[in-house]
Amino acid sequence: MTDDLEATSAPTIDAAHYRRVLGHFCTGITIITTVSDCQPAGFTCVSFTSVSLDPPLVAFLAQTTSSTLPKIRESGVFCVNVLSETQETICRAFAAKAVDKFQGIGWKPGATGSPVLSEVLASIDCRVEAEQPAGDHILVLGRVVEMNATYQGQPLLFYRGGYGRFEP
Repeated sequence: MTDDLEATSAPTIDAAHYRRVLGHFCTGITIITTVSDCQPAGFTCVSFTSVSLDPPLVAFLAQTTSSTLPKIRESGVFCVNVLSETQETICRAFAAKAVDKFQGIGWKPGATGSPVLSEVLASIDCRVEAEQPAGDHILVLGRVVEMNATYQGQPLLFYRGGYGRFEP
């Protein structure tokens, strides 16, 4: 009976209103990276979360149209790079539909071979554990292989459609 009720009473939500309301939730900004055919690939992602301590799992959501998602599927690995407040330019570069997003960007391979970007606050290197369709996105679950937090600084934040900084 609950399924029937949900199907008949589901409201239609305006996309602009949806973005405006959910934009009030402040998020950190990550860049998800991988290597496929010896070429680095990546995209800016604000839909990232920790999932489990035992086993160590994290997750992110990618648009079904993402050009990086097939490369993550092919390689079976990815790295979550947590951006610092000084990396807004890098954030914007990886959010664009550019051919070589890594041009001029420093990085080194992590344990899985996925790029760990220079001067990120933290990096979380993972193997793909599972995928789940989620509307116009795909939820990707990753098992943590290696993680580091060596750079000192503050996070770059996304709030109400813009970038911000954290003042402790």
